[in-house]
Amino acid sequence: MRDLKNKLTSGKNSSNIQPRKGKSFGYQVLGFGSGGPRFSGISNFLVIAGAGGGGGGVDDGGGGGAGGYRASFNSEASGGGGSSETAATLNQGTQYTVTVGAGGAGGNGVSETGGAGGDSSIAGTGLTTITSVGGGGGAGHNISGGDGGSGGGEGSDNSPRQGNGTANQGHNGGNSPNSPASGGGGAGAVGGNGSDSSGGVGGAGTASSITGSSVTRAGGGGGSANDTNPGSGGSGGGGNGGHSGAGPTNGTANTGGGGGGTEGGSPSVSGSGGKGVVILSMADASYSGTTTGSPSVATGVSGKTVLTFTATGSYTA
Repeated sequence: MRDLKNKLTSGKNSSNIQPRKGKSFGYQVLGFGSGGPRFSGISNFLVIAGAGGGGGGVDDGGGGGAGGYRASFNSEASGGGGSSETAATLNQGTQYTVTVGAGGAGGNGVSETGGAGGDSSIAGTGLTTITSVGGGGGAGHNISGGDGGSGGGEGSDNSPRQGNGTANQGHNGGNSPNSPASGGGGAGAVGGNGSDSSGGVGGAGTASSITGSSVTRAGGGGGSANDTNPGSGGSGGGGNGGHSGAGPTNGTANTGGGGGGTEGGSPSVSGSGGKGVVILSMADASYSGTTTGSPSVATGVSGKTVLTFTATGSYTA
């Protein structure tokens, strides 16, 4: 009887112990899951649209406007004197489509405004789409500069007006009461005015350290001149204006820099606008690793993972 009592007691103790272990295990699972699905948290962004191409004309074509510039990183300002924007909230399992705008084509040397740049954006369910407007083309002869993220520069004195920039994204192009032409607007400054002897410079771009080092982007294109003094491109990828003896230059790719303008001599085509770029920065622990479009990925940038899209793609948080 004593042996049987010991066995029953042992069994009772065992039954008490097993549920306790089960509860402990269940609590651990509940504790792990109580935070819900992985939350990808906050992502800072830099969204730059494609820039406008430079204008061409019988006299002088204006510089292309830089692509629109929107930023949220580290209190850095957006273009056009806008303040830093609120970072994006990305939720686990949601796919965010990233569109990178192309640069606008350069105008011809007869009379043509440069092509407008394409918009860049980030879009996804639950996120208010973040769109930067493509830059305006530089003015051709007797044609106004294009409106855009930053406006295209005015052409010679026969052009009606310069292009206007978009609020909190970029600046207006310069104006030209006299030939030569003016520079395209940049994210950081209005395009320079043309003078009697030289083309206007492109408006300066704006710097960001979202990739870990300071880089200036979205400069306006320089205005052309019919002598040897075309306007230089604005800092941040703006192309130089041209003249009859030397061609204009394109805006730098993936900076949203405007194309340089040209005049009616040779070469006859103005500079094209630079393609835009979209950059996302999030905590290393939040990065899911799921992308399309082959963005470059840099981890450990002060505890952040930085995705740089130079072509259209996506990120799934």
